[in-house]
Amino acid sequence: MTRSAATHMSALEWSLLILLGALWGSSFLFNKIALRELPHFSLVCVRLMLATTFLFLWARASGFPIRRSWRTWRDLAIMGFLNNFLTFNFTTYGQTHINAGLAAIIAASAPLFVVLLSHFLTHDEKMTRRKVAGVMAGIAGVAVIMGLDAIRGIGAHVWAQFAVLCSAVAMASAGIFGRRLKNVPPVVSAGGQAACSMLLMIPIAIIVDRPWELTMPGAATWGSIAGLAIIGSGVSYVLFFRLLATVGATNVILVNVLTPVSAVLLGVLFLGEHIELRHLAGMLMIAAGLATIDGRVLRWLLTRVTGR
Repeated sequence: MTRSAATHMSALEWSLLILLGALWGSSFLFNKIALRELPHFSLVCVRLMLATTFLFLWARASGFPIRRSWRTWRDLAIMGFLNNFLTFNFTTYGQTHINAGLAAIIAASAPLFVVLLSHFLTHDEKMTRRKVAGVMAGIAGVAVIMGLDAIRGIGAHVWAQFAVLCSAVAMASAGIFGRRLKNVPPVVSAGGQAACSMLLMIPIAIIVDRPWELTMPGAATWGSIAGLAIIGSGVSYVLFFRLLATVGATNVILVNVLTPVSAVLLGVLFLGEHIELRHLAGMLMIAAGLATIDGRVLRWLLTRVTGR
């Protein structure tokens, strides 16, 4: 059995996954601020430009060459298309018609798609009842956090909901495909996919947003863009590729059920939002789902009960 097929992660890897969820959760905060002054496509372009620059400088300072084989750049282009281009655009279209809570619940289904796709497309990440049960508990926890208001529009705007679902499938596919890059330094993988995504986004932003006609953003917006670039697309993706190489797609994509928890907590800390009982209940359900997937807590409880 390879390392990526491990049934549980080490304490360090769980810590990195939780950190990744916290960092990606901050993107909701930064986006909320930056979108007040910038249209979406222009924001994504500037974010990817700064992220590419930051990551390539990081790679150079670390002694990792950017020059790679054409096959590696082909894989990075596919990864950027799946992980950034499709995910960003499907989610953006969806959120123009449905509320953020419903979008978060649908996006949280990505780990379920990884479990399903990995079973058929890989030899070392097979589906188990424990994985499915854990993922379902996590999705239910996200739904509880978002509350009834998030699901009231579930029967309307079917195409918008389908778009967010496609985003979840794209992210799941990226997690599985990204296993090809396990021998590439994570900072190079992160920078390469950012660069390829940037090249795809630039013509769309120019045609749709006409950025030369936009008003120069203020300091708060630029600070948020820097946060999105360095934290949301820089450090986060280095962690993502590092975890993907060591624990596999099924484990790393669990970040999708952790990110809403981070977003709620950051909203409380920085936006004056209030934490409610449903938030705490949902977090406990997510923790239970993650513990089920990891398996060690269940084995410990079984040992305590049976004495074996």
